[in-house]
Amino acid sequence: MAYLQTLSKSFPGWVFFCCCCCLPLLLTSSLPLKEASAAHHGCRLRKSNFQQSYIRNRTYTLAKMVHALDKDTDNRLIGQQLYVNIKENNRCYLMKRVVEIVVKDVLLTEVKNQYSYVEEVAQFLASLTSELSRCKFSGNREHIEKNLEQMKNKMEQLGENGKTKAIGELDLLFDYMENACTDAPKNGGNKKKN
Repeated sequence: MAYLQTLSKSFPGWVFFCCCCCLPLLLTSSLPLKEASAAHHGCRLRKSNFQQSYIRNRTYTLAKMVHALDKDTDNRLIGQQLYVNIKENNRCYLMKRVVEIVVKDVLLTEVKNQYSYVEEVAQFLASLTSELSRCKFSGNREHIEKNLEQMKNKMEQLGENGKTKAIGELDLLFDYMENACTDAPKNGGNKKKN
């Protein structure tokens, strides 16, 4: 009983001490409020996704094989033009959308029966976009949509060769996705093809 009386008498003192001394320390501490990845709205992939030599080889082999069939050397679907007016923190979201378009409008069409490895590469790319399902853009979406629309229009204008070009640039798409969506990008996203 005496213990409860002592505790009840000192309790207001402890509350005062905590409110005046501890609370300001907690509020001014340097602890992060959120993970750094939350700032990217879920727009990060593990580097290990891109280090699987099997799927990298399949993607690059398919691109090289089909690139040889591409007669149009003046146009490019995957390149720096996609990043015009796009902030760096929105590049992964943009590349996620590009991959979705290429998978749906190119790889999962009749071409999947024409070339080796198409289905494997399509499954791999679809798994990346699935991992990025929480990846959202920040700020103004206008430039993202404009750049995507220009890419789709160019692909449509090229007709059947638009699909050929998209498959022939899968190696670029792989590199751009890796650059935009991993914390330790490689420099492959800037390489040029003849």
